[in-house]
Amino acid sequence: MIALPIVGVSAADITTRSSELTAAQQVTRDIGAADARLEGTGNGNTPIYQGLSDHEYAPADDDAPYTSATTDIGQAFPAGARTLTDTTGTAKSRTRHGLLDADMRELKAADPMAAGIMTLKSGHFPANAGELAATTAFLDQSGLKVGSQVEFRDFAQKYTISGAYELPDDLSSVQLNALPGAFLKPYAQALTAKGLSVGEADIEYLVGVAGGHGFTWNMVKQANAKGVYVTSRAVALDPPAESEVPLYTKQASYRPSGSGIAEHTAEITALATVVGLAMLEICLLAGPAFAVGARRSRRQLGLVGANGGDRRHIRAIVLAGGGVIGAVAAVVGTALGLGLTLALRPLLEDYAGKRFGGIELRPLELTAIALLALVTGLLAAVVPAVVASRESVLASLTGRRGVRRANRVLPVFGAAAVCLGAGIVIFGAAESDNTIAVGGGSAIAELGVVALTPTLVGLFGRLGRWLPLSPRLALRDAVRNRGRTAPAVAAVLAAVAGTVAIATYMASADQQSRDNYVATLPNGAVSLTVDTAGSRELGGVKAAVKKNFATSGVADVSRIVVGQKTCDVWSGDKGCGTSQLITPKANECALNLEDSDKLTAAQRRKRAEDWRCAQDRGQTAIGTESGILVGGAGILTGLGIHDPAAEKALADGKAVVFDKRQVGEDGRITLALIQDYAASDENTVATSPHRSFASYQPTAGTKAYGVTAVLPPAAAKAAGLRTVPYGLLVSTARTPGSGERQALDGALDKLGVQADIHVEEGYVSQNSVTMLALAIFAGLITVGAAGIATGLAQADAEPDLRTLAAVGAAPRVRRTLSGFQCGVVAAMGVLLGSAAGVLPAVGLRKAEARQEWKYYRQSLTEGWAGMDLPHVPIVVPWGTLAALIVVVPLGAALLAALVTRSRPGLARRAAE
Repeated sequence: MIALPIVGVSAADITTRSSELTAAQQVTRDIGAADARLEGTGNGNTPIYQGLSDHEYAPADDDAPYTSATTDIGQAFPAGARTLTDTTGTAKSRTRHGLLDADMRELKAADPMAAGIMTLKSGHFPANAGELAATTAFLDQSGLKVGSQVEFRDFAQKYTISGAYELPDDLSSVQLNALPGAFLKPYAQALTAKGLSVGEADIEYLVGVAGGHGFTWNMVKQANAKGVYVTSRAVALDPPAESEVPLYTKQASYRPSGSGIAEHTAEITALATVVGLAMLEICLLAGPAFAVGARRSRRQLGLVGANGGDRRHIRAIVLAGGGVIGAVAAVVGTALGLGLTLALRPLLEDYAGKRFGGIELRPLELTAIALLALVTGLLAAVVPAVVASRESVLASLTGRRGVRRANRVLPVFGAAAVCLGAGIVIFGAAESDNTIAVGGGSAIAELGVVALTPTLVGLFGRLGRWLPLSPRLALRDAVRNRGRTAPAVAAVLAAVAGTVAIATYMASADQQSRDNYVATLPNGAVSLTVDTAGSRELGGVKAAVKKNFATSGVADVSRIVVGQKTCDVWSGDKGCGTSQLITPKANECALNLEDSDKLTAAQRRKRAEDWRCAQDRGQTAIGTESGILVGGAGILTGLGIHDPAAEKALADGKAVVFDKRQVGEDGRITLALIQDYAASDENTVATSPHRSFASYQPTAGTKAYGVTAVLPPAAAKAAGLRTVPYGLLVSTARTPGSGERQALDGALDKLGVQADIHVEEGYVSQNSVTMLALAIFAGLITVGAAGIATGLAQADAEPDLRTLAAVGAAPRVRRTLSGFQCGVVAAMGVLLGSAAGVLPAVGLRKAEARQEWKYYRQSLTEGWAGMDLPHVPIVVPWGTLAALIVVVPLGAALLAALVTRSRPGLARRAAE
């Protein structure tokens, strides 16, 4: 039991240190064997200031105009430098299942300068323009393999997969690698020839500096002056002082504010609480184990006393046993921890999504863990040593137990500790936001419960009168022998309390994330949007959707088009127009008024609480620039809205508006038509043509998933608006699976339609696996603790069991009694631990709530608008508690019954 936690702690230490890359390892994964990576910032050659964190930079002049010009990176190349291009883009590749979006990368991966960026797993990197290498993630998802031919949508050229590789820092990356110029340029030319849009490729350069002195910080600043960001090996390995970084000295907002530990105080406190409880659990588990050994060695210890040994000799013998066992546990546990890390390394790397830099062993840390095992062994042997030394020689030799009176001081100390700890937790949670106080108070309260365990075991004994024979005997035996029962129960209590604390905290945090999750559509619904060219094939698209998805409704969605041509307003092309709803003056947020900066904090806070400043948390997967969708009642059904009055309003030609701030006093909404967005300015909305529509507002609280309004086609036509088909809003009987989606992609590919498909899968919890692991861990520790208690109980109750056999009790009585002895200990520990474990979790959540309310009030004082009220729920994981309370004691009892012999073995006669 001492070695088991040492295995876990040492494995965790080795795994953590191995997963933390050194600066040299990280920069090698970023830039290979090059001296630097140079990249543009998307703002031409506008000078920048660069920080020491990854991609931390800002314009040197905040007032410098923005330009979308491409950065000329070549200006920053040092004289005589060797360069290697690294270009990235995207493409849709054909697979055995359909179409797959893949990242395309043109990098001569076989070049020595690129060594370390990619790890070749099989085959070889591309050697000619007709070959591609693929990541293992791409091969897994596509169903292809090395040697397969791969094709791309709207591109006739075929490529051969020459090898498989992985990115050590991103194992899940779906990427294909080609030689420079072998794919992206001809692919873009092919798509452009067909009138299809293609995204711009991102070009970066790996640079090797002549002379071997590397890319120094002064060279980095010179490149920054030309608008180029640099990842330098020399700077990563030997960073300059913060006083030499212009970004920190000239722009205060970027100046490092210190350690980020405070941001994770709650998590650190929760972890420290659990670790402390785990160490307490180790001592409490090891104590009964040594007590078992001392009791079984009573005769030998008695012989030591009979031959002249005094109490200190007996104490030394028992303590030496604890030291030896602790030392052995330290060596074995550390070795097994290393072996466990090596065995689980591939699984851990896959879970983390990146490879370790290597197995990192920290001798000082491992030595401290080993010493912890030694100290634990000695501490656990102290009480058994004292108890053994106080037994009389006659009692030890004859096996008589004697009578021990209950300790009357310990319950008083325990009750005081519980009250003190609970008071600290309440103060830390309710009167301050100090999570450290919450963690410390919880630890004190847990220690108090442990001290109260013997008394609580006695209270449990009163339940025996209502139990059948075997459980009554087991409970009575546990109460009569509290010296061995209480430590085991306390050990189970500590293990379960830590697990319940973390499970409650995680369940609460998970519920908070679930509540804060913003769905873009009803669960299972699908949105499909197409470009202007694809709108002509929308009928075929609808048929493909109905064929491949289990649909319960499909609604046509159109959008309003303004301007000289039908185009994407965000493209920046001249002639692209847009539409925009005009918020009535009376409904504008007061914090946006010109006089808001002259108000007091109280006045700003009052304005921020007004309904006009409420934040719209809705997001939609099928939105338009104006937030208006054009269509019929099917859109309402697709949004999960069942409102007959709203459907009637659409039939009557009225717009259904979900944001009441857009509705004027006359019950109408106003739409501005901006003819050329690229040429617009702040006065454009007022001077643009306006269209007004009668509206209907559904009941408050109707969830529209970010859609501002639905406008019936008849009303749009009557107002002279031009509309084009935009896509489909699909209601499904079940959420489409991966196979169904790939089948739809294949069908759309045959139609030649490029569509943006979104399936709303709802919130996906990230804590389920962790909580299951915690429950399993608690179960194992609980069974182990109860098993130790059962072994001690059998050693103490051997005379009673022989008596049962002598008076004719059936053999199964022995198994039944052992099972109930183990189950009773487990049940008591689980019940007490479940109750005690909720305290720290609730305290931490309350402290977090206080912190969030403090931040919220401060933000209101500063006049921030649209903030949601803090929401920090507390959720008790009833499923985990049920598994602990019911399954674990039952499993412990069955296990103890199975491993117990039906008949007692032969015993030595007392006369001998």
